Amino acid sequence: MGTKEKLVDRFKSLPNDFTFEELVRLFRLFGFEIGSKGKTSGSRMEFINEEKNLSYGVHKPHPVNAVKSYVMKQVLEFLSENNFIEK
Repeated sequence: MGTKEKLVDRFKSLPNDFTFEELVRLFRLFGFEIGSKGKTSGSRMEFINEEKNLSYGVHKPHPVNAVKSYVMKQVLEFLSENNFIEK
């Protein structure tokens, strides 16, 4: 099993310690880039896939780096609905 499959499998198990950096890597695997919202964006981040004309916005977690469980579920639903991964 390759690195991509391991990351996707880890994500699909919805672990409590999935980091924001792992989330960035996951979105990049599917062709998303981080969009710039300017200096006033604070912790808001946007993942953009121009090829499929899709975007997904999240808040970068702080002070802890782990992504919240409700966000993990929402991202899983988004990626599943847009045929990037199977649940």
